[in-house]
Amino acid sequence: MNSTKIEISVGPVSFSGEGDQAWLAEQLDKVLKAATGIAASSPRERPMSSVVDSTPVGGEFTISLSSYIKEKGGEANQVDRFLITADWLRLRGAKSLATAIVSKALTENHQKRLANPADCLNKNVSKGFCEKSDGGFFITPEGLRKLGHA
Repeated sequence: MNSTKIEISVGPVSFSGEGDQAWLAEQLDKVLKAATGIAASSPRERPMSSVVDSTPVGGEFTISLSSYIKEKGGEANQVDRFLITADWLRLRGAKSLATAIVSKALTENHQKRLANPADCLNKNVSKGFCEKSDGGFFITPEGLRKLGHA
């Protein structure tokens, strides 16, 4: 039997499950219906997906990488510095993130290099702060919360 895993959070409602696809699809429909009702009745709660879009992106973000790393406390820890640099790139409007882009940003901005960028990404993935996708990665809502965005 092939088992599938799913984990979703929408506002105050979260669901994680493991099983066959048909059962998970049925459960997900129930969770989404419940979440829609709760979100409609509680306007102060924001769905988790809105956390990603809550920070200004593009030309509005002009803090230097050095200042941003210091502000977020990532000078001493490579794994944190990787996450902070990826967030800095995201805030500056990067459409896709990859380990090579993070390393290049650190080098171009005269910051300490990462000994093993791929390992830094894997450690952030294992902590739930990043998730790999389509040859790159993205910062999860948990990662954004760690960085103080939510």
